[in-house]
Amino acid sequence: MTTFTKRVYRGLLSATLLAGSLLPASAQDKPAAVALPAGVTKGASVEGITEYTLKNGLKVLLFPDPSKPTITVNITYLVGSRHEGLGETGMAHLLEHMVFKGSTKHPNIPQELTAHGARPNGTTWLDRTNYFETFSATDENLKWALDLESDRMVNSFIKKEDLATEFSVVRNEFEMGENSPQNVLNERVVSSAYLWHTYGNSTIGNRSDIEKVPIENLQAFYKKFYQPDNAVLVVAGKIDEGKTLALVNEYFGPIPRPTRVLQPTYSIEPVQDGERSVTLRRVGDTKVVSALYHIMPGSHPDYPAMDVLTELLTNEPSGRLYKALIETKKASQQYGYSFTTKDPGYVYFAVEMLKEKSIEDAQAALLNTLDSVTIKAPTKEEVERAKAKLLKDVELSFKSAERVGLAMSEYIATGDWRLGFLYRDALEKVTPADVQRVAKFYFKPSNRTIGLFIPEPNPDRVEVPSAPDIAAMVKDYKGRALVAQGEAFDPSPTNIDGRTRRSEQPNTIELALLPKSTRGNEVNARLTLRYGDQKSLANKGTISALTASMLDKGTTTRSRQQIKDELDKLKAQVNVFGGGNQVNVVIKTTKENLPAVVKLVSDVLKNPVFDANEFEKLKQEQLAGIESQRSEPQALAFTAFQRQMSPYAKDDVRYTMTPDEEVAAINATKLDDLKQFHKDFYGAQNATMAVVGDFDEAAVKKMVNSELGTWKAKKPFSRLVSPFYDIKPTPQTIEAPDKANALMVAGVNIPLRDDDPDYPALVLGNYILGGGFLNSRLAVRIRQKEGISYGVGSQLQANPLDKTGMFMTYAIYNPENAERLEKAFREELDKVVKDGFTADEIQAARSGLLQSRVVSRAQDPSLVGTLNNYLYLNRTMAWDADFEKKMESLTPEQVNAAMKKHIDPAKISIIKAGDFAKAAKKIAEQQPASSVGSGKKN
Repeated sequence: MTTFTKRVYRGLLSATLLAGSLLPASAQDKPAAVALPAGVTKGASVEGITEYTLKNGLKVLLFPDPSKPTITVNITYLVGSRHEGLGETGMAHLLEHMVFKGSTKHPNIPQELTAHGARPNGTTWLDRTNYFETFSATDENLKWALDLESDRMVNSFIKKEDLATEFSVVRNEFEMGENSPQNVLNERVVSSAYLWHTYGNSTIGNRSDIEKVPIENLQAFYKKFYQPDNAVLVVAGKIDEGKTLALVNEYFGPIPRPTRVLQPTYSIEPVQDGERSVTLRRVGDTKVVSALYHIMPGSHPDYPAMDVLTELLTNEPSGRLYKALIETKKASQQYGYSFTTKDPGYVYFAVEMLKEKSIEDAQAALLNTLDSVTIKAPTKEEVERAKAKLLKDVELSFKSAERVGLAMSEYIATGDWRLGFLYRDALEKVTPADVQRVAKFYFKPSNRTIGLFIPEPNPDRVEVPSAPDIAAMVKDYKGRALVAQGEAFDPSPTNIDGRTRRSEQPNTIELALLPKSTRGNEVNARLTLRYGDQKSLANKGTISALTASMLDKGTTTRSRQQIKDELDKLKAQVNVFGGGNQVNVVIKTTKENLPAVVKLVSDVLKNPVFDANEFEKLKQEQLAGIESQRSEPQALAFTAFQRQMSPYAKDDVRYTMTPDEEVAAINATKLDDLKQFHKDFYGAQNATMAVVGDFDEAAVKKMVNSELGTWKAKKPFSRLVSPFYDIKPTPQTIEAPDKANALMVAGVNIPLRDDDPDYPALVLGNYILGGGFLNSRLAVRIRQKEGISYGVGSQLQANPLDKTGMFMTYAIYNPENAERLEKAFREELDKVVKDGFTADEIQAARSGLLQSRVVSRAQDPSLVGTLNNYLYLNRTMAWDADFEKKMESLTPEQVNAAMKKHIDPAKISIIKAGDFAKAAKKIAEQQPASSVGSGKKN
């Protein structure tokens, strides 16, 4: 019983018993018609092998060969390591062992095999498991063999007590493989080459799976796959075809066709997108270098050309690898092989050398030889020599009828037993051009996984411990005292206004303080500094952003690390960010630590040291970030969208730069520019700060005023007025090569302020169209119904001070679905404008939206942001109460009229970024199957 892993079976894999006709001349007369038992159908007959199918689904191949007085019975089950799931690795192979442990009518199978003088075995491989026995050609022996295989198909014991002993036998087989560094390296390379497909798992399995598999799981695996509709029986040798078919039907026919339905495996290994490498260090005496390439499945018309390529590289003494490595004494052994597999497989090459030899030299020679095949075309002599060797294997193999089963098993598992004949016919036609074409297509570094075995006398490894007994760990754990519990806070606008204390004085920081009991005495705060005007900030967009980014990189009294350490000790989260005409500080801490945190934030804002080393690191970080986004569809699309919809002048601080402009601006910025910007623009006379949570109101007010109240900026502040841009709809398509996902962003500018009478209706309409959670119209159509996009939605923006609003929508998608996405998007938008929303839609959306606003106000980080912004806008929460009152009274007519008035589909600009050229090519080609003589891959 073996796992099928060695090239010792190379002849069987590369060739079946299929050269010329399979029968001796005396047997090639037209055979007598075979009487078909009831329910049995006859299928194809090719060169002496005939297929039959029983009514329970069992396929039968009969191959009469009177030249030898033996019969081989081989049954192939279409289950191998490819069919194993998580925790099941090695199960197909373990089951192969268990099936020899006896069945209802054959309790001692090893004894019976011996008594009948049979030469038996069982093997497990990626796509199949097979059992065969060759014995003396007598009626009694044939009946016994058919009875044995039919009984253990469905009546094998698969007992717990047998598993208790057999798993250790299989484990010993596993350990035998572990002794071979060459074998282990092969496993590591294959598993690294396959990220998802189960060809990456070795057939022998994972040690822990072998040791721990529950008997119930093994029995279920057996009952699922060992059934007549999942098997092919081959009987070859000195047989009478009619009598043998009757016997097969007698023994196998009564087994009922199972009611379960086997689902085909469907994992497809993604295209490898870069060379991978594996290094193995173990005790050993020789070094090994190997290289694996993903290749076509065994049924592919190009597979014979790959076989020829492998042979001309590895044959001795004329093979290219032999000449490059053995004759030059860089290595002492070289080999290569591939397998006929149902799904795309691999070809594997390896060279071994003595420990004192250079592994680097051997690796260079191996890879150079493999790479050179695409340049140095195979000669006719090389190809013909390789073909002669492979065709000889084909011709000689039929001389041993007992090996028919094993050879047939591979092609049966690949898809059909007749593939062996197709292989032979195609092999004869392979040309040097075919071999070079296949080499060029597959032998690319991006499709390669390299393996190195380096002998290590004392390997140092990490054995990661298993999870401890968690139940025992937590059994008596009591925990600490309860943290302080917060109050049941009412998040209504009226209550928030009633409990918020505002301090609004000219020419100094304004405060909104909402003290309340919170769980764990948590407190949240938000601080905003506003500075400059359109004229004074001209051409200073990059300087403004870099200045804000440098604030937490060190002060005149604290290093960057000291700031971080102090915040950790204070259990505080502080985020400082900004650009344009403001900088923001977001704070989360506890009541007892808030004063110290405010003092630290004050130091960060007022006294940055602007360290030259930190500045250089920041610039490099920013530049790397820009470069990393140059080819990203989302960055490309949103940048283009912002530039089109908000075309500010280049000197405006709000201008959206191209990546090249960003790089140039960062490189041109000097440290002195930041220092001067901070000196001119930073101050608190136009600042606002809100605090929500558990804190001492008087102490916080005193601390903030003491730290920031008298801090003044030199340059005056005046808000940036936002102009309305009436943009002509201009579509853009941006190519993003080699990106699997694309982004569409579309929108239209609207002359809208958030106190516009139509604003509540537009908010509700947008919520129905593209808001909510997977139940908006866009999400239902584009994601739920058509499955085009994972993320799709829309947004409505309205400025609180200027009549500059925007409706915007977005979707990520596969570039091949670009037309479908745009069609669905436009159809849904047209429906809104033409037919509007129903009363039920509006009622449901209104209820959800109003509740979501309550949830937002109940979150302190969100509430503190609102209160801070309202200080600047001179608003109270009465604005929210009024807005929600208006929303509650909205009618379907008002919502539909507002959407129709402001959202004009004809004015929407659509910008897309993705690999559309590749998608178009793929659609045009419709992925045709490649074949010998063509350069395309299936």
